Amino acid sequence: MKTDFEICQIAQKTLRMEAEGIQDLCNRVNDIFPKIVHLILSLSGRVVVTGVGKSAIIAQKIAATFNSTGTPSLFMHAADAIHGDLGMIQHDDLIICISKSGNTPEIKVLTPLLKQAGNALVGMVGDMQSFLARQADFVLDTSVVSEACPHNLAPTTSTTAQLAMGDALAICLLESRAFSRADFARYHPGGSLGKRLYLKVGDLSANHEKPQVGPNTPIRDVLIEITKNRLGAVVVIDGASIVGIITDGDVRRMLEKYTHIGGLKASDIMSSSPKCIGKDELAVNALEALRENNITQIIVLAPDGQYEGIVHLHDLLKEGII
Repeated sequence: MKTDFEICQIAQKTLRMEAEGIQDLCNRVNDIFPKIVHLILSLSGRVVVTGVGKSAIIAQKIAATFNSTGTPSLFMHAADAIHGDLGMIQHDDLIICISKSGNTPEIKVLTPLLKQAGNALVGMVGDMQSFLARQADFVLDTSVVSEACPHNLAPTTSTTAQLAMGDALAICLLESRAFSRADFARYHPGGSLGKRLYLKVGDLSANHEKPQVGPNTPIRDVLIEITKNRLGAVVVIDGASIVGIITDGDVRRMLEKYTHIGGLKASDIMSSSPKCIGKDELAVNALEALRENNITQIIVLAPDGQYEGIVHLHDLLKEGII
């Protein structure tokens, strides 16, 4: 059995080999690469990404990345393609075929069929003398010196190189399309990632009451208002103006400072110049404001500056923003 030290050494060696494999790809990005990017940008169809074995798994990920960054794509398993799935390919589609050897039986059967249909074929291949490399219209060289596997058998460095080349394509396409954060949010509406990009402060504050008191409100009534709304705070409003906020922390400090609190009013313990944020700001910006100011609540303002509500740190936790 390997010692802990030996295990760490093996892990570090694996990571170095894969990092070197990706670094070597930089020297293989030539004038073919922008031609492929321009061709994809001009497509009226989709990018069909295919492969077999471990390369098929990489193809699935690349297709998913394309879809999420503005390039319509789909995955087709090379083995399934020759048993009926070729029907998913349309005339205006471009195919990216991924293979380390470029000589697997499935690839040899599939490639002529793709060529016969007239679709542009990009080979992402680890052997520039292979069948796929010779047949493809464009070739992306993802060859590696060796796998990280000590027997040079298990696809490791080679699949990492394929994945990285796919990411390079996706990012070039993304930037060429001027794909924005708003576009990204439209394709990722679910989960915490989407919420960080589209959820607004007003969406959260709308779920709560608007706790408020006046400057002369007695402390007893202030405590009732804080407790009733369960936000740990109440906003102090004089007329139409926000003049302060009273939080649970202010209440604790009051109890430490005063022996008798019966005669106190809101203005005696409030924190003036409270932190505020517009209702149309992203919720993630509210999180940054809370962190920067080491607070747990922030006042939400309407576009005209009027009091709209409160957002609590727990709201952001609940939505998975943090």
